[in-house]
Amino acid sequence: MNNSKKVGGQAVLEGVMMRYNDQMAIACRRTDDKITIHKETINSAAKKFAPLGWPVLRGAVAFFESLILGVRALNISASEALAEEEEELTGWHSFLMVVFGLGLGVSLFFILPTYLVRFLPEWTPIGLNMIEGIVRLLIFLAYIVLITRWGDVQRFFEYHGAEHKVIFGYENEETQNLDRIDAFSTRHPRCGTSFILTVMVVSIILFSFFGWPSLLYRIGLRLLLLPLVAGISYEAIRFSAMSKSPLVCLMTAPGLWLQRLTTKEPDKRQLEVALCALKAVLDPAEQKEAIGDSNAEVTADAR
Repeated sequence: MNNSKKVGGQAVLEGVMMRYNDQMAIACRRTDDKITIHKETINSAAKKFAPLGWPVLRGAVAFFESLILGVRALNISASEALAEEEEELTGWHSFLMVVFGLGLGVSLFFILPTYLVRFLPEWTPIGLNMIEGIVRLLIFLAYIVLITRWGDVQRFFEYHGAEHKVIFGYENEETQNLDRIDAFSTRHPRCGTSFILTVMVVSIILFSFFGWPSLLYRIGLRLLLLPLVAGISYEAIRFSAMSKSPLVCLMTAPGLWLQRLTTKEPDKRQLEVALCALKAVLDPAEQKEAIGDSNAEVTADAR
């Protein structure tokens, strides 16, 4: 397996977004059954300011940029899937959605757990931080279970599975045969689900170093340390994806298990969409090799 060239991505509405180097492409299947591709160049802050590309710092940057790109990709996919480009949100609206989503996530997974633990009897700081972490994990698991019960989310999870299978195919130099791509797993070690679970674990360890101060101080401290937590988690995910150590595999197993809930087996049409997104972000030389005579090749609108 070749992990030296890392392709990232996410599921979107009736499609998949792929990201490779400074290229992003969103492939969607519209209501008229046509696959459209939106492609654009990404200007990462890490490219403009070299220190932001250093270990840990690059993880914090990638975390916040992924939030922005994720919302933008969902917005574009909604317009493409419904063939209604005129309804695309403005940059200001997308920014507000990112702020709202980040605020909701921080409130639900960081502020609420530390608030709930304040009602417990006095205990050691390490013990209280451990309990807070367990509460955080339970809230996260409950959230995942609840959204999986929403019928419309199932297709989203199927595209999530398609994204993983196609990335596995690329890493194993298989980008032409859908049957072979379909044989790969829907669970990938660099998945966002595994990243979030890693964030939960890293936060338990990191927050424990700061004791158990007052509620307002704890909330402020958790908000302040969130970029550091994201940066460390990012490096942990990168390392685990490259390592074959049995111990590392054991440590990453919970994230892969959790992906049983957030990924589903896609059909060939969904794999076809994900493969189109992958081809759109590859370098020209790789693009030529990947396209070949693939039975997934389709006519696409590129913008």
